Amino acid sequence: MKKNIFFIFFVLVYLNSYCQDWDIPEEYQNKSNNSEISSLNIKKRNTLLLSELALYTGSLVGLNELWYSKYDKDNFHFINDNGEWLQMDKLGHLTASYYSGVVGIKAYKWTGMKRKNAIWYGGLTGTFFLTIIEILDGYSAEWGASSGDLLANGFGSLVAISQELYWNEQRIQLKYSFRPSRWSDQNPEQLGNNLVEKIFKDYNGQTYWISFNLKSLFNIQKENFPHWLSVSLGHSGNKMLSPYQPNDGEGKNWYPKRKRQFLLSLDVDLNKIKTNNKYLNTILHTFGFLKFPMPTLELSNNKLYWHPIYY
Repeated sequence: MKKNIFFIFFVLVYLNSYCQDWDIPEEYQNKSNNSEISSLNIKKRNTLLLSELALYTGSLVGLNELWYSKYDKDNFHFINDNGEWLQMDKLGHLTASYYSGVVGIKAYKWTGMKRKNAIWYGGLTGTFFLTIIEILDGYSAEWGASSGDLLANGFGSLVAISQELYWNEQRIQLKYSFRPSRWSDQNPEQLGNNLVEKIFKDYNGQTYWISFNLKSLFNIQKENFPHWLSVSLGHSGNKMLSPYQPNDGEGKNWYPKRKRQFLLSLDVDLNKIKTNNKYLNTILHTFGFLKFPMPTLELSNNKLYWHPIYY
């Protein structure tokens, strides 16, 4: 359910800013080191586990009281929502799970846990947390658990885990951007009444990206090659007024014909930018999940469009 996903997503933004200054053991910083590091700090591990327990419990209780308690309960059941919103909600699950894994890996490394254990335990944080929420959906008469959501959650974790195991860093990142759309005003109940709600709910304005850091990914040795330069592939949808859009594009009602948009753009990897200001670094790295506005090429309905700036 998209309100849950974006609630989690922005909790992760906060946690990511909080963990920027964590003292991660130096052995983890050596990207060519694949040895089993083990300098476990029991106090840090216990602090992390208790913090996770408190966060999970507080978030789930809060979601249940603020959201699920308003709707009738039912026996646990699955629904097939894989065709909704041109799968934009599934990309939301994937991205939220990915960033849960990125933050989780940092957290478990901070404890000094063995490298592979830290990567697997931390990387699966998103899958674990989002599966619990999927169970809450499964007991709600209004919704139901989604196999597509579960698959997206698991794949998001694997994107984070596989890169950390192989490279000890995230050379390929999942990112998010938003631009207001005119369609939300035609269905504000589902797409949002104000800017904050639209950021959370309007899939027409959301774009999900996969961003490739060129220097890291291709091991470019030239010193003058920008270490922050990336290329991004994006996916978004447009003209979506409802999950499935009945009579799509037939002209017999107020529903337009929805369309997919595939995007190609340059990007800035904010995580690679280091300044002499500690607080500026924290801000830049905290918002590294956002796609940087850049000129963009769009392919939709078999036509190419050029955007001088796309965000």
